[in-house]
Amino acid sequence: MAQGLPLTYLEAGEANGGTPLLVLHGLFGSARNWQTLAKRFAERHRVYALDLRNHGGAPWSDEMTYPAMAEDVLRFLDDRGFARASVVGHSMGGKVAMTLALTHPDRVERLAVADIAPVAYTHTHAPFVAAMKQAKLEGCTRRSEVEAQLVDAVPEAPLRSFLLQNLVLEQGSFHWRINLDAIGARMSDLIGFPDLGDARYDGPTLFIGGTRSDYIVPETHAAIRRHFPKAAIEMIEGAGHWLHAERPQEFAALVEAFA
Repeated sequence: MAQGLPLTYLEAGEANGGTPLLVLHGLFGSARNWQTLAKRFAERHRVYALDLRNHGGAPWSDEMTYPAMAEDVLRFLDDRGFARASVVGHSMGGKVAMTLALTHPDRVERLAVADIAPVAYTHTHAPFVAAMKQAKLEGCTRRSEVEAQLVDAVPEAPLRSFLLQNLVLEQGSFHWRINLDAIGARMSDLIGFPDLGDARYDGPTLFIGGTRSDYIVPETHAAIRRHFPKAAIEMIEGAGHWLHAERPQEFAALVEAFA
């Protein structure tokens, strides 16, 4: 049995049988970000949108490596007696999904990866972490007061709104429901990808990228093909990194046709 952390989750399509479909969110996200798409996928699948460690309602841990996060997903499967699952993962969640498929290929029936490749990136979200940590929450009574403190570091309003989904008001006080200390300390692991040697996943695989994003580009195709020889690569015109939020219809149609 896997020794990972017990993850929290949202479930949809409970009446559907067959292989479950797991949905793994990206950095700073949570299962709730995928609620609408999970309901759509649940028309044909039993869907579980998971909160990954240090996010949403999941347990916190100082360890934030992709093998550790893959073990969490494996524990989720083991705890429910699921031999296999189809997995959809975006960004950080995509790297968790790829790591799971490469280290436990017998547990993954199909794999769909949204706007990320099995490579190390130079993109860093450390400034966002720093801004969130530096925000003075004590005495704030409105979300707008916290948002105003993020404007310099996060000038894009949609991105600020996304980050502020992690701001929780409880008993009259705001706090972050995300483990900023662990995420900040492990940022090099999060923008990297584990060295898994010549590991490969020979199952059906779909990579979905956005043409306005620089995460899946021709330079990453060799790494994709090396680890996932049966991978198809589809690009959504005009979509950026958060392609599932920007182009939900096109994204959902590609996943449904694949899964």
